[in-house]
Amino acid sequence: MHILGLSAFYHDAAAALIEDGRIVAAAQEERFSRIRHDDAFPTRAVRYCLDAAGTTGAGIDAVVFYDKPFLKFERLLETYLAMAPRGFRSFRTAIPIWLREKLFQKAEIGRALDAVDPGFGGTSRLLFSRHHLSHAASAFYPSPFDEAVVLTMDGVGEWTTTSAMIGRGTGLTPLREIDFPHSLGLLYSAVTQYAGFRVNSGEYKLMGLAPYGQPVHAETMLRNLIDLKPDGSYHLNLDYFDFATGLTMTSRRFHELFGQPPRAPEAPLTRFHADLAASVQAVLERAVLAITRHLAAETGIANLCLAGGVALNCVANRRLRDDGAFRNIWVQPAAGDAGGALGAALAVWHQQEGGPRHAGVADGRDAMAGALLGPAFTQAEIEARLTTLGARFRVVDDDALTGEAADALSRGAAVGWFQGRMEYGPRALGNRSILADPRDPDMQRRLNLQIKNRESFRPFAPAVLAEAAEDWFPGAGRSPYMLFTAEIAAGRPRRVDLPDPATGSEPDTILRPLPGPSAEIPAVVHLDGSARLQTVHRDLNPRFHALISAFADRTGCPMLVNTSFNVRGEPVVCTPDDAFACFMDCGLDLLAIGNCLLAKADQDPARIVPRHFAPD
Repeated sequence: MHILGLSAFYHDAAAALIEDGRIVAAAQEERFSRIRHDDAFPTRAVRYCLDAAGTTGAGIDAVVFYDKPFLKFERLLETYLAMAPRGFRSFRTAIPIWLREKLFQKAEIGRALDAVDPGFGGTSRLLFSRHHLSHAASAFYPSPFDEAVVLTMDGVGEWTTTSAMIGRGTGLTPLREIDFPHSLGLLYSAVTQYAGFRVNSGEYKLMGLAPYGQPVHAETMLRNLIDLKPDGSYHLNLDYFDFATGLTMTSRRFHELFGQPPRAPEAPLTRFHADLAASVQAVLERAVLAITRHLAAETGIANLCLAGGVALNCVANRRLRDDGAFRNIWVQPAAGDAGGALGAALAVWHQQEGGPRHAGVADGRDAMAGALLGPAFTQAEIEARLTTLGARFRVVDDDALTGEAADALSRGAAVGWFQGRMEYGPRALGNRSILADPRDPDMQRRLNLQIKNRESFRPFAPAVLAEAAEDWFPGAGRSPYMLFTAEIAAGRPRRVDLPDPATGSEPDTILRPLPGPSAEIPAVVHLDGSARLQTVHRDLNPRFHALISAFADRTGCPMLVNTSFNVRGEPVVCTPDDAFACFMDCGLDLLAIGNCLLAKADQDPARIVPRHFAPD
């Protein structure tokens, strides 16, 4: 039985296809359309899923959308009615769009499916899931647990912002939920916008900014913005927010509380913004810990599954793991709305069709296949595309590929690494990655400013051989999806580049990376000694594992800097064409794509095609 899951029309549209409950393919539309966080119907992602499964629209038994548009409209109307006359301007903007487009999404989805393949038959096999059920299904069913508490947290679904369920076997039983407008995700997004970053895009920047500051505003937030109870239930004080009815996230009263207007995008960052980031991060962690401790005590269950956008906060995830209320935690790697497409399909398979699970309940492995669920290209296809593009390349065998790439990395080169199936979810996990030497004290600055063209403070993640991880990050455990931070071993030197607080009030001085000559891996260890760890396993990604092993043979360092293969504002590359265009248009030194090696020095500069992406 083939089931196609869809998410669209908000952000991060995606498609996922399962066959008799096994995950066959999944991808975000942005990777094909080249529009960051594309929210349009995932036409290209659907077409990819059909091709990957070797089927057609007529071969799909059910299509399921990840949420219920009518419930969203109900929330919109009831919110405006409850708060009228506040929000009339926003109401006047939103309602015509809903009346013209969103209320008729069922018909729109049917037309879009038939445009991909008339064999879909319009809406004849179209179902709708609930938003947080889709998140919960994406977290529990692929997990290695037969029983777990399933916690979902995001901005808002239809009404729900936080939900807790019990997963057992193929069942998911609701336990409780918290509804809009009270939302941890929206609290975090409000501070994100106030700090000058984009909502639904800049939250991870705020998380990366937090270690540069101190949580000096946390108590102010807890006294004024959020009423947090010991059992983890909470209410936001809407006097400080404008998202329920306005066109911005925060109100004038919010700005008065912290004594500064919202930061304009691209304006200098100061210690105030870093302290703000540290404060909301601390509040979020306190709230999530209160929820999970209560759930653990109430249920007595040892396992926890997480999904929803808040579950991408790897710092909070680490706090949960270190807290120990749950013995085991598994996080869906596509925890945001893109993952809702997969969860919706799995919910239909298990709950409506009564199908069995295929996750590794017996052997402790999950069913996500390393999240490598996107398109792949054969060596012949890669060579044909590179030839057409005018690229100058050599074809080498597997050993030469990893050996020459490792040599280049050990000499300080930045390498584009394009191999196998593209990742599903926001993280590049070694198949669409930019790689570099973590020992280089100047590498963070170079990657941020000269290659990725992004903010200088942004941290990078280490991809570490799984068998060596314990030596560098004790207690981190298995972390193949880069969803937990870990502390570098106490005996290893750290970065010591925090400037004197007395001089840190000048714009950007606290955020300007300084060399950390005493640290072993300064490019991947944050100021607080943490790193967003990826453990690399031979069975999940043998070629990536072989490359890091070759690098370790040459340097003694069993890890590489791993960041997504893109520049600021650009979706992660999907095709050989995308990879070559990005390689030529940024400061990468070497591109390894399939078994082809391309040196920047060998390329014809006339092949550079300037590209422009809106800042994310």
